[in-house]
Amino acid sequence: MSKGRLALQAPGETCTNTGAGEHVLLAPDDDMDVQAVMDWLRHFDVAGLYTRAIANSIDYVLDGARTGRYDLMAPDVHPGEKASVGAKLEYEVLRSFGLAKTRPLDTHIANVPVDIKATVGSNWAIPSEAHCQLCICTQIQIGRGRHRSWLVRAHRSWLYRGSGNRDGKRGLAVDARNQWSVPLYDWTSLPVNPLTLLTADQAGLVLAKRPGQEQRFGMMFRFLEGHIIPRSVITTVGAGRHDPLRRARNIRKHLAQDGLTLLCGKWRDQQELAAAHKITLGPEDWVALRLEEGQTHDG
Repeated sequence: MSKGRLALQAPGETCTNTGAGEHVLLAPDDDMDVQAVMDWLRHFDVAGLYTRAIANSIDYVLDGARTGRYDLMAPDVHPGEKASVGAKLEYEVLRSFGLAKTRPLDTHIANVPVDIKATVGSNWAIPSEAHCQLCICTQIQIGRGRHRSWLVRAHRSWLYRGSGNRDGKRGLAVDARNQWSVPLYDWTSLPVNPLTLLTADQAGLVLAKRPGQEQRFGMMFRFLEGHIIPRSVITTVGAGRHDPLRRARNIRKHLAQDGLTLLCGKWRDQQELAAAHKITLGPEDWVALRLEEGQTHDG
């Protein structure tokens, strides 16, 4: 029998867990804890908060402001670093939803213990303390730039037998995830780092040690005209250099010679100009645009 096709016990049958004792397997609709957590989550844009939390976790792992790295799939990113995105995500999720870190699992939602798990692969390592407990399981496909999450009670009967490691962690059976979990949101796109849109030659110029920051920022905004440039990209291009944000601001006059206007979301009037071009700027976002005649800003 393949690993992904276990002969699973179904809701209504008895789950034998030496830690929690024998208990009845519950379908999500009959599990009051599942319903309580789902009711609590309905007040949030779960997909949006998870998208930002994952993006922040990736930025944290890449540490672009020190390393100049911007692509988690690049060959200079160790597999262990990719895997650590999931560990960082736990804390980003707690912060995003205003949840406290508690024991024995990661947090409590609606007074229900919940473990927060994520994988950049195809399965999760469910620790022994989370067996038969509620877990939010997130799958991140870095190469395809997307993610999705489920809420599931990780019954021991629904975990792979004989696949546990020394810590007692076991994977969740695919059929259990498909049949007896509650999807929190479907596949959702992750933000694209605009530096990944550059050609190899363009990236080489923008991320080179020479010339100075202002010349390289100018090249970047010209190459990426109309693309939102978040603060993390500015600090990545200026990795290891002094005050890259000020250097970026200094290139406005140089871009103007090419007919480009540099807008920063810090200023309301510049947000409105970007919005007129159907671009939403966050408070730390930048974009280089060709404004129509008569459009100005005070930046």
